[in-house]
Amino acid sequence: MTKFSDMNLDPKVLKAVAETGYDTPTPIQDGAIPPALEGRDVLGIAQTGTGKTAAFTLPMITLLGRGRARARMPRSLVLAPTRELAAQVAENFDAYAKYTKLTKALLIGGTSFKDQDKLIDKGVDVLIATPGRLLDHLERGKLILTDVKIMVVDEADRMLDMGFIPDIEEIFKRTPFTRQTLFFSATMAPEIERITNTFLSNPAKIEVARAATANVNIKQSVVMFKGSNKTKEPAEKRALLRALIEAEGPACSNAIIFCNRKSDVDIVAKSLSKYGYDAAPIHGDLEQSHRTRTLESFRDNKLRFLVASDVAARGLDIPAVTHVFNFDVPSHAEDYVHRIGRTGRAGRTGTAIMICVSRDEKNLSDVERLVQTEIPRMDSPVGNAAPVADVAAAPEPSPAATSERPKRTRTRSRRSSDDRPAAQAPVAVAAPAEVPAEVSAAVEASAPKPQHDDRNRGGRGRGNNDRGRNDQRIVGMGEDTPAFIAMSFEERAKL
Repeated sequence: MTKFSDMNLDPKVLKAVAETGYDTPTPIQDGAIPPALEGRDVLGIAQTGTGKTAAFTLPMITLLGRGRARARMPRSLVLAPTRELAAQVAENFDAYAKYTKLTKALLIGGTSFKDQDKLIDKGVDVLIATPGRLLDHLERGKLILTDVKIMVVDEADRMLDMGFIPDIEEIFKRTPFTRQTLFFSATMAPEIERITNTFLSNPAKIEVARAATANVNIKQSVVMFKGSNKTKEPAEKRALLRALIEAEGPACSNAIIFCNRKSDVDIVAKSLSKYGYDAAPIHGDLEQSHRTRTLESFRDNKLRFLVASDVAARGLDIPAVTHVFNFDVPSHAEDYVHRIGRTGRAGRTGTAIMICVSRDEKNLSDVERLVQTEIPRMDSPVGNAAPVADVAAAPEPSPAATSERPKRTRTRSRRSSDDRPAAQAPVAVAAPAEVPAEVSAAVEASAPKPQHDDRNRGGRGRGNNDRGRNDQRIVGMGEDTPAFIAMSFEERAKL
């Protein structure tokens, strides 16, 4: 069996690896490190949780052992799809390069441009970045990639899902043609294959597992769920999640709960907290400092449940996660593999449980088609009884309450609600009796003119208030021209 000591790695790197407790490389590391050390391009395909980060970090540190970085010109570049994955790569670099003098910079969103510019100006050996923030620095003229000798693209299929492929192509064009490229992905979509054919030169292809396969150490299951009605289904689904957690008992020491929508992440986390579960949300709309604190708490076992969107589905290396709960069936089948890959890492066993409602059955079929196996169905822990409704996070109005609520009309009455009668019943209005013409004229002259609201008059604008009155339209002043208007200027001056 191959060991790290058998590879041509720098002794300082081997010392750091030994201190982490690893001595035997994983299959992707065993296949990728030797050709990378030879300077060849590498195309690595492996499921998540197999040690891809070390597969490119260890040879990169060894190859950069000689040389010195210049200001604004990094010697190597690592691209990651999310801030969390980029930060994790930076942590791995710090652990494995602790006995070297190599420097790094982490360019991610949510942090200060000024601080990042200071690091770049000093010159860094390794630049770890997300594509968006990297392009921001390039467009500001703060960064030059013409000295990049090693370029790494990690989680390329996630880059595709997030729409980063045009950015990746632009970044590739700004790097030297002679660079060495290490390209890693869990799946090989046609677009990913096109990129590799364009920018990689005769790569060593290492495929240690069939693309999009789940770790055999993970016990998978799915609960088919149908709510009592559409209105109550979200609350009943959250109640089912709590029942599933309780059914796992002490074996569920911690877990990541995945939702498809960011709004659901917040709702589920709030619901779990209300019922006494130690839970916190993480998704792309949260401040970076908040996301970092939440992840650190989860890593340090200070937080039991991490409720996440797919921003956390890739690259989070938290070895001791015992369970993954898919609150929703993922919209993209590939995301299922990455979600459940957060458990069962580093040879451990794990459990992945998914809740599937009727509208998600097509997505479930896509997942099973991708992994080429039928996910075992499990009985609901709540049986046939409807789960207890959860109204903590997002109260849903009952149908009765909805029916009792008065309907709004298109226009509002100018009177307050206190002025309205208790019941509005149709009232028959009698035809007015004939009124003498002189009395009618006197009343009309003394009555205040009605206030017209042009907004509700269907396009009848200003100046049309007299339209439709006896079907006549007054032009000018008619025969009632005031006498002073007919006066000459001299006559008016004498007044």
